[in-house]
Amino acid sequence: MTKSVFTPAYRLFLRALICARHDARLTQTLLAQRLKKPQSYVSKYESGERRLDVIEALDILRILNQKPADFFTDLEAVLPPDSLD
Repeated sequence: MTKSVFTPAYRLFLRALICARHDARLTQTLLAQRLKKPQSYVSKYESGERRLDVIEALDILRILNQKPADFFTDLEAVLPPDSLD
């Protein structure tokens, strides 16, 4: 399994996070403020310039009022079958 942020599966993960942020009606700036991070933090992970670890993703999902289990179940449903091999 590759650790590249440029895999199709990781791009789908980022797209899902961006959609969740939009659904929560938060700008990058507002999300960053709630995370107590600079706006560039959100911009860099959303663009794929910075890779998120699982704890960071959980922090983001909590602020976006997303249940991690639901978020990742929905993400898994749209991933190509061989993307997790």
